Amino acid sequence: MSQISHPFANILKDLDGFYVEINEEKKRADIVLKRPPFNVIMMPQRDQLRACFEALDADDRVRIIVLRAEGENFSSGGDIKGFLEATPEHVSKLAWNIAAPARCSKPVIAANQGYCFGVGFEISLACDFRIATNTTQYALPEQKLGQIPGSGGSARLQKMVGITRTKDIVMRSRRISGQQAYDWGVATMVVNDAELAATVDALVEELIAFSPIAQRTAKKLLNDTDDALLSTAIELEGHSYSRLRTTEDFKEGVTAFHGKRAPNFTGK
Repeated sequence: MSQISHPFANILKDLDGFYVEINEEKKRADIVLKRPPFNVIMMPQRDQLRACFEALDADDRVRIIVLRAEGENFSSGGDIKGFLEATPEHVSKLAWNIAAPARCSKPVIAANQGYCFGVGFEISLACDFRIATNTTQYALPEQKLGQIPGSGGSARLQKMVGITRTKDIVMRSRRISGQQAYDWGVATMVVNDAELAATVDALVEELIAFSPIAQRTAKKLLNDTDDALLSTAIELEGHSYSRLRTTEDFKEGVTAFHGKRAPNFTGK
């Protein structure tokens, strides 16, 4: 019988500019950008990040994924020279790679501090939760290079804040603070730099307490209905609710509620 090789095996060798930590006890995986001082994201790194999210999504040890960075800055963006050297075919896949957190069925948290520019902002926008700090600056500065965002940034941002604010950010290459991002609904929370790690830890603990299958269902439903008609979204919500009603987790949740105890969800 012929052996089947796993596509991640080669891509995930010698991680470029980041590393992965898995804490089985906390059911948490951290993808940590590490290319000081600005954590520039190189072209090959995009493929590796995508494969990494896909691998962690299939890892039963992991319930929550955190995307964070070492140092004072999350990421100043991509490798500018790399855009000129990349083939058109490779460039056409940029948005697919950076959308990996959104495709991942598990909750993904982005911990953003300092510069969060270009692809650093775009991959954060593809996450489910963005925790900003008092030093965070978000920007899509591609206009300064005679370009536009190419990894889904302007499209995702427009869904969140509307066309007027997106034009203000994209067409002027304008930076917005973590506080402004929170006020506009881009950031989930904004805290002081010193509180970032503890805030992420608390959110991870909160999310782990919920049913894994209910969380996967909620994420997929919300992503799938983001641009759907209201009637379509309500119909899909009803079907999802009906499926969850047959799960062991729902039965456990109801039993625990009436028993006035914490539920013990198993994801079944």
